[in-house]
Amino acid sequence: MHAYRTHTCGALTTAEVGNEVRVSGWVHRKRDHGDLVFIDLRDHYGMVQIVTEVDGPVFQVIESLRAESVVTVTGKVVARAKEAVNPNLPTGEIEIRALDAVVLSAAADLPLPVAGEQEYPEDIRLRYRFLDLRRETLHANIVKRTKIISDMRRRMEGAGFTEYSTPILTASSPEGARDFLVPSRIHPGKFYALPQAPQQYKQLLMVAGFDRYFQIAPCFRDEDPRADRLPGEFYQLDLEMSFVRQEDVWNTMEPVIAEVFEAFADGKPVTPAGSFPRIPHAEAMLKYGSDKPDLRNPILITDVTEHFHGSGFGIFASLVESGSVIRAIPAPGAGAGSRKFFDDMNNWARSEGYSGLGYINIKDGVPGGPIAKNHGEERTAKLIEALGLGPNDGVFFAAGKEGQAAKLAGLARIRVGEQLDLIDRDRFELCWIVDFPFYEYDEDTKSIDFAHNPFSMPQGGLDALENQDPLSLKAYQYDMVCNGYEIASGSIRNQSPELMVKAFEKVGLSQADVEERFGGLYRAFQYGAPPHGGMAAGVDRIVMLLCGAQNLREITLFPMNQRAEDLLMGAPSPAEFKQLRELHIRVVEPQAKA
Repeated sequence: MHAYRTHTCGALTTAEVGNEVRVSGWVHRKRDHGDLVFIDLRDHYGMVQIVTEVDGPVFQVIESLRAESVVTVTGKVVARAKEAVNPNLPTGEIEIRALDAVVLSAAADLPLPVAGEQEYPEDIRLRYRFLDLRRETLHANIVKRTKIISDMRRRMEGAGFTEYSTPILTASSPEGARDFLVPSRIHPGKFYALPQAPQQYKQLLMVAGFDRYFQIAPCFRDEDPRADRLPGEFYQLDLEMSFVRQEDVWNTMEPVIAEVFEAFADGKPVTPAGSFPRIPHAEAMLKYGSDKPDLRNPILITDVTEHFHGSGFGIFASLVESGSVIRAIPAPGAGAGSRKFFDDMNNWARSEGYSGLGYINIKDGVPGGPIAKNHGEERTAKLIEALGLGPNDGVFFAAGKEGQAAKLAGLARIRVGEQLDLIDRDRFELCWIVDFPFYEYDEDTKSIDFAHNPFSMPQGGLDALENQDPLSLKAYQYDMVCNGYEIASGSIRNQSPELMVKAFEKVGLSQADVEERFGGLYRAFQYGAPPHGGMAAGVDRIVMLLCGAQNLREITLFPMNQRAEDLLMGAPSPAEFKQLRELHIRVVEPQAKA
């Protein structure tokens, strides 16, 4: 018999009744029933119940076991009594009567419980992540993650892509976040950068004649953490294709992503491949107040600025005259409730830093509230008709400059949908957001900058760059969105050196700057570059959605905390003086705040 196990803990069934077996694992729970002692023994594959009598040969060993001790048990498989069968456990029809038990590793008192799913402080969970990873939900999420990535690889290979690995030590890249820099010992005063994305390398692969590339790529960005983005590193399904237009990328990748979701959605409906809505960016900002809309929310935002020209509601009338816009956010059925809902929404908007939300609440067909009272009966009726509101609906209004009003309306749409329980959480709604602006105006620097990926192709090409208002230009750029999360971003690339220089000149960079910063791409484009494009899908976000998790830490093996610290390994940590000297680096302490 094998020294540690003949079966894993989740493999035993009634077919083994009467057989002697050996299993090894962790003590999940122990229950003392007086004349009998039970332990649930757990390994990676499942759980099985062990039982011994008080006068049994291994009672003393099992009685002394602490939770999470590692033990090997040899015993006979017996069928449980009918009333003792556990239908929630794959091994619930049998148990093992222990004949021998060997403690392989005794556990000390636990800093956090493994059995059960109770909340526990994050710092403890991360410091003892090896224990946290034994907990059922987190363990299952990590296993599911590996299966999802494996499925992605299989589907990408099936679509004709080949996986290539790109460098980890590279040059700084303008991806929109801070680089992690790595000092060079051999070249004093110079630094490598960890890649924010393999963007330039994958484009160079297309120039080099590799037709369809993909990679489960590690990416590194020194940015602040949030629930849907971890500090430090993340992974993306990175891909690039030659001789394609954006429709070719969409038609290729919709089946891959939709089928990955279908395979791991546990029966929840998924938007089928071939029917992802394609929503222009401007339309998304108007109707949803966001470029990553949650389409499970049925609420649509409407621009009602024209209704308030010369309105008796003076605040809105003045705002409209000064160039502001008014956006309406319906609240279906809210008018039938109390006014408290409307007041709470108004207070919420103020807590978010806005001046508030105007509203009309309609009860039994009668509109109420300050706007209805001052806007005028006839004009209010026209507004209600234009919005298609019912006799017991409500509507909120976000006012301000276009960007500000769109943002508030988008946030209000989400909150109203949540508060009124309008969102179907048991489905995955996917779409494309297309036609992104090529440039945007930076209020801080009072200049234009790239709105998205600087290597994208502007719609209209060189002619558009030379003859159109830069802020009117659209890019062949697109995002894939699922349930309010951006899960992929991509574009058709600019492969013309002349066009590349012209695009960067608009943001203040010269041809010499382009050659210095992006010399590899710039040189490559002079020697026959095919039309190419691609995208990168966020592996972590996709896994988070499919696991039903609310935070990326719940689907990541060893994440950092909110302060970008690895509490388990103690990173970041000071470097020794010898190391710094070898790297020609002196640490400059930050100045104390006055």
